[in-house]
Amino acid sequence: MARYTGPKTKISRIFGEPILGNGKWLNKNSNPPGQHGAARKRKSLGEYALQLREKQKAKYTYGVLERQFRRTFEEAARRKGVTGENLIKLLEARLDNAVYRLGIAPSRPAARQLVSHKHVTVNGEVVNVPSFQLKPGDIIGFKPGSDAKTGLTSQVRGKNQKFNWLDWNETEMRGTFIAYPERESVPENIKEQLIVELYSK
Repeated sequence: MARYTGPKTKISRIFGEPILGNGKWLNKNSNPPGQHGAARKRKSLGEYALQLREKQKAKYTYGVLERQFRRTFEEAARRKGVTGENLIKLLEARLDNAVYRLGIAPSRPAARQLVSHKHVTVNGEVVNVPSFQLKPGDIIGFKPGSDAKTGLTSQVRGKNQKFNWLDWNETEMRGTFIAYPERESVPENIKEQLIVELYSK
């Protein structure tokens, strides 16, 4: 199960956004990484570089490596509708992302760990695949026994109200994936059309 394990702050500095973590170090040093820091003369990015940069941003944001990201894009292209919007919908429908959006885990890497360690169920069945694709109506909860562990349940902060494609029941400690989100509801700053143009070459 491949995942990115490199320096997170360095990635955030490349894009100038806190895409991995809270971005607290960006206040101290927001210069792109590399020798000479801010004094280095940097060329303006060309068309291909901008497209590649946007793809990398999406990959780092959702914690997906190249092969899996390409497969997700191919699935988005097969579906009806706008390919770029389909791509974002499929990424948002990943189980680890939904666990993060529901407020069960403080970050996507933490959500991925919860899923891979078999603490999360989908429709009552334990699922340990972070990339598991949810369908509208799927119910996400804790495995029996895991819900009694205060170390896990103490991290639950509840769903942000702006994520209207998810529903969280605090009493039963479980959430529902209501529907695929509309693009304008997803807060990530990703220009998905550039990714479509990159893969269309």
